[in-house]
Amino acid sequence: MRIFYFPVLLICIACAHNENTLPVAGLHQPVEILRDSAGVNHIYAQNEHDLFFAQGYSAAKDRLFQFELWRRQATGTVAELLGAAEVQRDRGARLFKYRGDLTTEFNHYHPNGAAIISAFTEGINAYIAETERNPTLLPIEFQLLNFKPGRWTPEMVISRHQGLLFNLPEELDFGRLVALLGEEKLKDLRTFEPGTPRLALDKKIDANGLFEDILGVYKAFREQKLAFKPEHLAMHGNKNQAQVEHLTLADSQAYAEMMDGAKRSIGSNNWIVSGAKSETGFPLLANDPHRALAVPSLRYMVHLHAPGWNVVGGGEPTIPGVSIGHNEFGAWGLTIFNIDSEDLYVYDLNPANQNQYRYKNAWEEMKVEYDTIPVKDAATVVVQHQFTRHGPVTFIDAKRNKAYAVRAAWMEPGGAPYLASLRMNGATTWPEFREACTYSHIPAENMIWADAKGNIGWQTVGIAPVRKNWDGLVPVPGDGSYEWEGYLPIKELPNVFNPQKGFWVTANENLVAQEYAHRNAVGWEWADSSRATRLNSVLSSKQKVSMADMQQLQFDYFSNPATQLIAYLKALTITNTSTKELQQLLLEWDCVMDKNSVAAGVYAAWEKHVLEKAHALFVPEKAKPYIKTVSIKKVIGWLKANRAEWGDRNAFLIATLEQANTTLTKKLGADKRNWHYGQPAYHHVLIKHPLSNVVNDSVRALLECGPLPRGGSASTPGVTGNSDNQSHGATFRMVADVTDWDKTRFTNSPGQSGDPASPFYRNLFEAWATDTHTTIYFSRQKVEQATQQKVTLIPQ
Repeated sequence: MRIFYFPVLLICIACAHNENTLPVAGLHQPVEILRDSAGVNHIYAQNEHDLFFAQGYSAAKDRLFQFELWRRQATGTVAELLGAAEVQRDRGARLFKYRGDLTTEFNHYHPNGAAIISAFTEGINAYIAETERNPTLLPIEFQLLNFKPGRWTPEMVISRHQGLLFNLPEELDFGRLVALLGEEKLKDLRTFEPGTPRLALDKKIDANGLFEDILGVYKAFREQKLAFKPEHLAMHGNKNQAQVEHLTLADSQAYAEMMDGAKRSIGSNNWIVSGAKSETGFPLLANDPHRALAVPSLRYMVHLHAPGWNVVGGGEPTIPGVSIGHNEFGAWGLTIFNIDSEDLYVYDLNPANQNQYRYKNAWEEMKVEYDTIPVKDAATVVVQHQFTRHGPVTFIDAKRNKAYAVRAAWMEPGGAPYLASLRMNGATTWPEFREACTYSHIPAENMIWADAKGNIGWQTVGIAPVRKNWDGLVPVPGDGSYEWEGYLPIKELPNVFNPQKGFWVTANENLVAQEYAHRNAVGWEWADSSRATRLNSVLSSKQKVSMADMQQLQFDYFSNPATQLIAYLKALTITNTSTKELQQLLLEWDCVMDKNSVAAGVYAAWEKHVLEKAHALFVPEKAKPYIKTVSIKKVIGWLKANRAEWGDRNAFLIATLEQANTTLTKKLGADKRNWHYGQPAYHHVLIKHPLSNVVNDSVRALLECGPLPRGGSASTPGVTGNSDNQSHGATFRMVADVTDWDKTRFTNSPGQSGDPASPFYRNLFEAWATDTHTTIYFSRQKVEQATQQKVTLIPQ
């Protein structure tokens, strides 16, 4: 046993045994878990119950602190751990919890859904029970915070708190912006496609009331960051405690970019190539979902094998099954598609009884529930939840006699994120896969499929409200004049089977045809098309696509916006010698955001100043609280049109290039040879732990991963964002060759385990940061050859 000493803390790391047998209560038959060199568990069970029991057990063992934070967010018990500052979050979690029939809910995701989810939580609790008997098994975070994990129930698995949902906060902001600027100016500042949306506010809406804190409780519920502070630590006040600061999971600039520019710069890529266009003569598939970087990773890889099950891939650790992966027959992947599944309703209240709201010329009573929220070091808080016929009430404006409530399609049965992938895990053909897709409600996604029979396909999925008399982009009266007319059948969402061009790409861009028959059931805002344009260009240019091509394309750092912006430099006359050097450097550059490139470093700084200055010029001051960034697509369009807001367009471009020169000189020194893009002082990755900034230096070093240099940007297929520290992008990736599942390549970062004492905590980080895939085997023979640890769980 090795022992590491830290101030006020002992951390014990038990040396791993190659083979071990553990008795576990709750199993029906023995289960083998083979752990490969990447840290991926290959679980071989003899029945379905034990398979998912072992998945829950293994995931909890690897990610126990992550599980506990998600459990508290799902149940509205964060304030019990972190105090009064989290009461609003807990209120929101309880207000928006699923209140429907649980058996209907569980079995939506799989015919045996109730049994699978129950077995999964039994496995989680079996490992938690082990930590209760032996507290030394608890990871360091539990020691630092001096608390213990709680037990799981099946209801926690179906929580919606971590889902990617659209578009409630934007809907409220659009209503505010229409009131402030008018419809046309909003359309000028934001991109809506295809077609022209209806943005007018109904005359019954009191525009002034929209500027109240209407969605405070919703935003608290949806907030993914947890605000740990020094006083939460068990050793707070110890003389060895290093000076600390309030936690942020990423620097404020990066986080603001991530939140405000999500639809434009954060997204995912996937593509499929047919056998006619591949070197193997059979389909290839690639997927790299982009999310916020975190330690541990959002995704957890696993191989599940039992009668009726044989699937490997990744998914969120707190749900059973595999969200992105392959079985013996086919592979699948996902990216986000925009379906607006939320609306904000505004009601007139009865002046004589503000618990009543007007609906179709009559007063209806709100449903009321009372709840109690435990709070650390404070009295329990009693809260009141109110509901209209449409959903949870988020705000009562007593002075205006108004109420605001949310209708959310994700509150319907089947709204738990990614859980319907359980049905996809067993698909053997394209028709079976499409049928499984009809159960996938949240998030809305571009699902792709490639199978060993030679077929490829694309099916968009999601629960899609049909709105006939409005487009869902601004708040509407809740008096019955704006009602959803059911949900669009998923198979009627956009799809394609064996496309004639031999490949298909999705990158969160608009893929809705202008003439699409169900325009009123899909969204209006999409990611900038730069990534999709590049991916389509590369695949179109190749007569045959190899597995190596597929892998390299996931790390492609070519910037389409750079080619368009730099074109404007050709006509500029620059007198400043130093700035002229930058002009020439960019004109000779290949527009690849390579980490070793000085030109990439110059371009990134210039683009940043262009965007910041454009925001200042084009967004009216009163609108800036609601529009915090402008898209590069918009800016390029405004430059092309030579809009009056620029004043002198050439002078603007020269001034921003000079600003970039000044910025880089201050940041990296006068020697331009040191201005290469990827470096700790510039574009890099440092993944912080939720406790990073509230622990001393020695513990922080144990928890964090990085820094390492990075290439890429927010506009490259290999997304790494525009802030200095990469805050989002693809940690999990997959590339599959359907002719041999043992050739499937993955990345994940920083590691499979969330326990800093584990050898699998950061073992994948460097390979990921240097753009290297890892092979995860599928056949038993290959898995056994790659096994580093074998654990046999036996019934107790």
